[in-house]
Amino acid sequence: MSEIEHSPLGWIQTKIEEVTIPISTSNPSDTPHREISYLDIGSINNEFGLIEQPKVLLGIDAPSRARQIVIPGDTIYSTVRPYLQAIAMVPSNLANPIASTGFCILRPSKGINKKYLFYFVRSDQFLQAIVPLQRGVSYPAVRSKDVLSRDIPLPPTNEQNRIIDKLEELFSELDAGIKELKAAQTKLSQYRQSLLKSAVEGSLTQQWRAENSDRVQETGEQLLARILKQRREQWQQQKLAEFAEKGKTPAKNWQDKYSEPVRPDTSDLPKLPEGWVWASVDQLAVNKRYGSSSKTNDDSSGVPVLRMGNIQDGKLDYSNLKYLPVDHKEFPDLLLNNGDLLFNRTNSAELVGKSAVYRDIGKPVSYASYLISVTFTEHFLPEIAAYYINSVLGKKWLTEVMNQTAGQANVNGTKLGDLAIPLPPVAEQLALIQEITNEFDSIDRQIEATALGLKQSEAQRKNILKSAFSGQLVPQDSNDEPASVLLEKIKQEREASAKKPKTKQIKTKSAMKKITVEELAKWVGNYKGNSFTFEELQTAFQGDYDQLKGCIFDMLSAQKPLFKQVFNQKLNTIMFIKEEK
Repeated sequence: MSEIEHSPLGWIQTKIEEVTIPISTSNPSDTPHREISYLDIGSINNEFGLIEQPKVLLGIDAPSRARQIVIPGDTIYSTVRPYLQAIAMVPSNLANPIASTGFCILRPSKGINKKYLFYFVRSDQFLQAIVPLQRGVSYPAVRSKDVLSRDIPLPPTNEQNRIIDKLEELFSELDAGIKELKAAQTKLSQYRQSLLKSAVEGSLTQQWRAENSDRVQETGEQLLARILKQRREQWQQQKLAEFAEKGKTPAKNWQDKYSEPVRPDTSDLPKLPEGWVWASVDQLAVNKRYGSSSKTNDDSSGVPVLRMGNIQDGKLDYSNLKYLPVDHKEFPDLLLNNGDLLFNRTNSAELVGKSAVYRDIGKPVSYASYLISVTFTEHFLPEIAAYYINSVLGKKWLTEVMNQTAGQANVNGTKLGDLAIPLPPVAEQLALIQEITNEFDSIDRQIEATALGLKQSEAQRKNILKSAFSGQLVPQDSNDEPASVLLEKIKQEREASAKKPKTKQIKTKSAMKKITVEELAKWVGNYKGNSFTFEELQTAFQGDYDQLKGCIFDMLSAQKPLFKQVFNQKLNTIMFIKEEK
């Protein structure tokens, strides 16, 4: 214990272990049919510091790490990866909560505001003190004694209460603002999806079609016929060039060997606007290639290699790049062309199919093997294909065609080539891209603004906590009992408690057998002046003697100061069930 340098009035610096109470442990398998709420790291929402998903188990099914008895108001602090701040306060609505041994349990002594302790261990001040103490690389953790031996600035009890009142007032306002920002993010995401759908269905350019019918010289159907004719002619020219190079005369009917791309199946597809037509990716594609599986490196003097993670929200993110040497053997064949569509063919089911269009960045760029690149005809804007695949219509197609094995989904090049996408007239393609680009730019600006707002809110939260634990959040009161007096009281109570003879505990089921169920039932009923008979208790527990025995056993064996609370909780359960009947 020491006075804080330049400390606020009545504050002292002490250790967390000086203001907390040691807890009891228990083996849930001793009461195999009793339900427990098992708390592990997966139970905690670390963003909000809440227990959201406790595991409700029978004692017999509890894992070996379920040992620490916790009560409402305890703070459970995960000692594993402390930088994740898996910290929460135990609420009052959990039945028989038992925490994993992966937590350090912080139970405040009398005079210590439980929320003051909770907020302190969630502060940056505490995080910066504890993270340097973690051990291990793959499973970094601190010890409970590392947590308990950290310093805590301690104000008088009354000031602790004022601090928490002010904190919760400010956090309530802050949380309301954050809720609005997150709601805005959700709406922007939904609006983006709505735009994609309206773009590929044609409703986005409905007004444009009404006002610019004279600009459409060629319908989508006519354009597709021209693209297919041009595709066939280019194949013929390529074959003639090959014959000439080899000095051969073309065989009779050699043109018949041309393979027409598959026409799309449009039986289940929505009706398109007048002048649009469905076309398969293969009908519109000039080339379709898988990326490189060669090992990459971090040498930024090489050629950047785009990977799955570089496709984000329909765009290419050029951070976190890997590289291949400039003279790599697969170049220039695996260099991207301006306008190539990149399609993520393998990933988890919700991420497979992520697509974006590559636009020239002024230097060669390649791509990894889990991506497929599609080079389209010059008469089709590839962004339309990306919009379609990223829309709800494309996601529906993905769920229908993907193969899933061992947690990975896959859509191969053949299936991608069969995908039907809408083909508008060229002039309308340009108008559509311009319209959606303008809207997306507006959405992106709003998303950046909301992200900045959330970042500022988090910084504000940290500043509020910093003010709280440095004595700057609320005014001091010279009438408050100093924290040094509080700490001395805690110390005296601890010493007095240590001198008291320990209550003999029933530790095993065999000891339990020495007491009859009838005697226990009578003892429970008399404790609070209620005349519960054995028959009433039997009815309350629906004839389950093991559950009744376990209930009473837990009451008897609970260590102080848990004894009264556990007893009352169990008795209230009996009364509640009885009243229901």
